[in-house]
Amino acid sequence: MNTPAPVRIFPERLGELDCLRIETPHGSALMAPQGAQLLSYTPTGGKPLVWLSEQASFRAGVSVRGGVPVCWPWFGVYARNPKSVRDSVNAPEDAPSHGLVRGLDWQLADPETGKDWAELMFALDLEDGIGPWRHSARLALTARFGKSLELGFSITNTGSSPFTVSLALHTYLAVSDSRRIRIDGLQDKPYLDTARGWTQLRQQGEIAIEEETDRIYQEVDRPIEVHDPDWGRTLRLAASNSRSAVVWNPWIEKSARLSDFASDAWQRMLCIETARIMDDVLTVEAGATETVALAIQADTGD
Repeated sequence: MNTPAPVRIFPERLGELDCLRIETPHGSALMAPQGAQLLSYTPTGGKPLVWLSEQASFRAGVSVRGGVPVCWPWFGVYARNPKSVRDSVNAPEDAPSHGLVRGLDWQLADPETGKDWAELMFALDLEDGIGPWRHSARLALTARFGKSLELGFSITNTGSSPFTVSLALHTYLAVSDSRRIRIDGLQDKPYLDTARGWTQLRQQGEIAIEEETDRIYQEVDRPIEVHDPDWGRTLRLAASNSRSAVVWNPWIEKSARLSDFASDAWQRMLCIETARIMDDVLTVEAGATETVALAIQADTGD
């Protein structure tokens, strides 16, 4: 009779970053308090689920390439965000992509564990705002590692007036070959093709990665599935309090220009980002808390 491995949480230093290794009977994860970033996750006896770049650098104040960066209080290029977000933030037009919190140190609360699961919560208090962000808020990222991988990103408005943000859990998924996978669950959904001049289109059938892909999907109302025949599995991503998602793969030419990214890494990764962007931005009333959550499960047919 096999005895399940115990749940363990222990420090692991990578470059300039103090990280945490989380081991349960179901898998092994790596998290960094910087940015409250999940860096990697591999199910026990299986292939990686969350991708970490082989060329990742671990530097203080710089988001790590891969994992699940938290993008907030704006997503992507600041100037491309809706006016309601820009009015809440009032950042310069050349503000950095993906917001302000990826390079900050979040505070870890005491982890919780059970016989086969672990839960970590990182918080970031912004009572006095940060940079161009002048609102009072408290952020929390909860990661639960059990039979599935669950992430919850909570925003509490601790001020006296509402604010509007865009955000994303910028999930890098590991795949056998991006050219071979198929993405299900976004059929008939409208999307902006940002790699093709921000053209408004509607998805026909499953998604195949055949070129640089950078699409913002709206009206998302069901789980997204990534079918990976070479690894014999389907990844199921179920989001809550989110009706927008980004599908991104840089393909060949853009990969050569990306930092901390091998020229052929586009073959081994795919981003499906749980988001609140474009027509789906999030307004948080004074005193209220909003949580955007994601659960990822790998189905191997066993």
